[in-house]
Amino acid sequence: MLVRYKKSCEKIAMGLLSFMPEERELKKLKETMNIYQVNPNWHLFLWKEGEAFVGLVGIEADEGHFTLQHISVNPSFHGEGIGRAMVEKIQQLMPNQKIKGTAVTEAFLEKCSEAKFALI
Repeated sequence: MLVRYKKSCEKIAMGLLSFMPEERELKKLKETMNIYQVNPNWHLFLWKEGEAFVGLVGIEADEGHFTLQHISVNPSFHGEGIGRAMVEKIQQLMPNQKIKGTAVTEAFLEKCSEAKFALI
């Protein structure tokens, strides 16, 4: 289940975000979390399986499209389709908008393109 990020889940979000290689350093993690907290166009969501948060997806919304900035899944849950499910849910939240990736997330989106995402 996709859940909008709340400040009370900051440590969980930082832990999940730290699975991304470019986000491992604490200083970088804090900078990234600050962007999501102060920029109204940046939205962070957590994925919950049962009682545990196991994934994270972050987007930057723009007119007519959104950019997948971050996507991370706890390694214990890799291969279960959680990443794809998170992107599908985001796409449902933002119908009629195309999705694009960053240098880091584009390969993931291409891998999942058979899920019929509206890619830019």
